[in-house]
Amino acid sequence: MKILPRTSLGTLGLVIGGLLALMGFIAYATEQATLNLVGFFYGIPLLLGGLALKASELKPINFSEPTTSAVLQLRQNQATPTQNQIREDVMRYRYGQQAHLDESLERLGLSPTDEERPLLQGLRETEVDGAYTLVLEFASPLIDLETWQQKREKIEKFFGPGIRVDLTQPEEEQIDMAMIAAPQETPVST
Repeated sequence: MKILPRTSLGTLGLVIGGLLALMGFIAYATEQATLNLVGFFYGIPLLLGGLALKASELKPINFSEPTTSAVLQLRQNQATPTQNQIREDVMRYRYGQQAHLDESLERLGLSPTDEERPLLQGLRETEVDGAYTLVLEFASPLIDLETWQQKREKIEKFFGPGIRVDLTQPEEEQIDMAMIAAPQETPVST
């Protein structure tokens, strides 16, 4: 996994901008004009940019349980591009979004309002019937399992091809959406 996606750009901007701005103030106090300019012209904008990014920051989602080496091997061999993209996207800092997968949930009809939107709380990788499976764990207090089940076919089409979806409710107000890698049927040519 790359280091930068797991690094908060907001924090990076705050630290570097803060240090440069502090250096600019110290340089101003000690009458060192060149360092003063660097601190003010680079430090303060970086500091303000870091504050803006921090205000719109969406923290990454972590695995709820460790992934076994056997499942990692399955991921390498069977994971669809969609499964990989979802896993990578939710495990990095995002900016300007209100929740992970908010646009996808809205398009699927599972997010009528911001207050009703299910929130992604965790994810895990496992194996179901010999197939790589990415399980998205949602807190869904206002949208019940029956509503999710009604959208199952639409979810499969949205995230497919090559994905079969299984929806379960391990606890009240929680929905687990298992995205199971399903091999594509290739037409037999004669």
